[in-house]
Amino acid sequence: MVRLSRNPRDLSFPAVEHATPDGLLAIGGDLQPERLLEAYRHGIFPWYNEGQPILWWSPDPRTVLFPEHLHISRSLRRSLRPGHLSVTLDRCFETIVRHCAGPRPQYPEGGTWITPAMMEAYTALHETGYAHSVETWQNEQLVGGLYGVAIGSAFFAESMFTTVDDASKVALVSLVSQLRTWNFRIIDCQQSSPHVLRLGAEEIPRHVYIEHVAAAVAFPARLGRWKFDAETD
Repeated sequence: MVRLSRNPRDLSFPAVEHATPDGLLAIGGDLQPERLLEAYRHGIFPWYNEGQPILWWSPDPRTVLFPEHLHISRSLRRSLRPGHLSVTLDRCFETIVRHCAGPRPQYPEGGTWITPAMMEAYTALHETGYAHSVETWQNEQLVGGLYGVAIGSAFFAESMFTTVDDASKVALVSLVSQLRTWNFRIIDCQQSSPHVLRLGAEEIPRHVYIEHVAAAVAFPARLGRWKFDAETD
């Protein structure tokens, strides 16, 4: 297992082909914005629990959603009807991350992989203009959302939450629609789940994924606070 340096001048990662069969590539390092961006540019992301060292992953296959392949079911279309839910971008990034860090079924003791250090790291990315949130509202109450990292024409989705039916799906559909307008090429879902597969995500071999990401991150970054094209302050 490769142990990463904490030297801010050494942001290198091993080639993803050296990952273990379950996708674990490296251990250690830090979560400074520059290292996180370098990781994403090469198809690598951090994922670890409180009390563990930082673990870096690049699974094979990789689950992705190509914006043009988005599938919207009949029931989801009902949730997308005007007046039911509203969606914004980058209105309350830190709040979205805190909600995403809430208890999950796979953590029966109330734990989460979104540790305080991860929250701080992605908030720093947000402040530099690379990380973004999508918020879903019902009667002016926050009921769902997601956050992720954008580099070039690639969006790396990190986590989502919902407190009412379809709120996170509405956030994702709204985001994908805007990303298509901005000519984004790929949305990284990291790992497969029935939730994202029903929306049109697919599993592709890691080497194919890496090719897509390399092409996408070469485009200029859309930095700063995001807004939907039709959104007004």
